[in-house]
Amino acid sequence: MGEGADTDRTARSPGRGLQAKVIDGVGRAIVRGTYPPGQLVPKEADLTEEYGVSRTSVREAMRVLSAKGMVDIRQKIGTRVRPTEQWNAFDIDILRWHRDEGLGEPILRDLVEMRQIMEPQAARLAAGRADMGDLRRLDAALRAMDNAVPDREAYAHADVDFHLAVYGASHNVMLRQFGAVVADFMYLSFSVQQETVPDPGILETDVEQHGAVLRAIHRGQGELASEAMLDVVLDGKSALIQALASARPDAGS
Repeated sequence: MGEGADTDRTARSPGRGLQAKVIDGVGRAIVRGTYPPGQLVPKEADLTEEYGVSRTSVREAMRVLSAKGMVDIRQKIGTRVRPTEQWNAFDIDILRWHRDEGLGEPILRDLVEMRQIMEPQAARLAAGRADMGDLRRLDAALRAMDNAVPDREAYAHADVDFHLAVYGASHNVMLRQFGAVVADFMYLSFSVQQETVPDPGILETDVEQHGAVLRAIHRGQGELASEAMLDVVLDGKSALIQALASARPDAGS
């Protein structure tokens, strides 16, 4: 989701493409530990030469990384890497860099824990507040999941749509905003979970579990909706743990 949107934006503007090259390169280097917290990143002139871009592209890239909480820009001093706890934990690029560098496991686990807290309560509220529009969106997302069982990528997108529809049906502005913030995280998490799914039958079972959430919301059964959603999240958590374990370098030993 987030990656595709970024690709579309950079394709429309060569300047942004060059800027994105620096953002991606330096961001990954920071996550990798090439430039650890407290250290200055290379000077503007050095980055200009390394990436083959203009000074303007480098400056704009540093501003973007600063907005992500990764660096602190000081005139006459330079650009220093900030402590990891000050990075924007909900930034999709930071999550993607962690995952690509083999460091995404703690963040994905934290996401599942957050969903374990938030989503059952969102489902409980949705059971008492969902209107006809909400129910139509939930029905449509569930049908899309069912139709997309043979297509893992489409399934992950439909799965995210279902969970966002539950957040929306809670009619709680904070929960709805939380869903919007973590949507890209959920997509990456669901994609990772499905990497070790051996056959479509497991996804068909997952559709049935989501259907239980929807039926409880339809019937206004808040407690059942909460329990059914907790089952969905916990089963996803188990699949994620299995997928992450399989992806470790020593998994086959």
